[in-house]
Amino acid sequence: MTRVDFYILKQSGVNVREHFACRLAEKAYSQGITVVMLTADHEQTARVDRLLWTFRQGSFIPHACITEHDDEPVVIGTAPDTSPTSDSAVLINLTDDMPHNWAQGARVAEILDQRQTTLKPGRARYKEYQQHGCQPQTHHIDGD
Repeated sequence: MTRVDFYILKQSGVNVREHFACRLAEKAYSQGITVVMLTADHEQTARVDRLLWTFRQGSFIPHACITEHDDEPVVIGTAPDTSPTSDSAVLINLTDDMPHNWAQGARVAEILDQRQTTLKPGRARYKEYQQHGCQPQTHHIDGD
């Protein structure tokens, strides 16, 4: 069964969610785990692409947009059928929708901030994961 983790950030804002997603991607990459970062739109894909180079000084995370090279350890994109390509991969969901093919990887990471526009769809996804037999874990994150 795929592990599902909800990270509830104390702070609010798109940039807070995206920065935390980069931290998760860095941790997974350092452990040899492949990452798929599912974004809501092309603008978010571009922001996350840039942020992966700059979110922390000295960080290096080989990555690419899904449309470019999907053989990198970290890929970013909007494709609704985007899913992990191995059973040890993690899917980081930055959208408000339930990821298509979410159960193909070992893990799904949902990142929520304190905005109702993020929390409300997050609660719906939490319930949907439960309806699929998952027991999502919740982690409250105070900050960097």
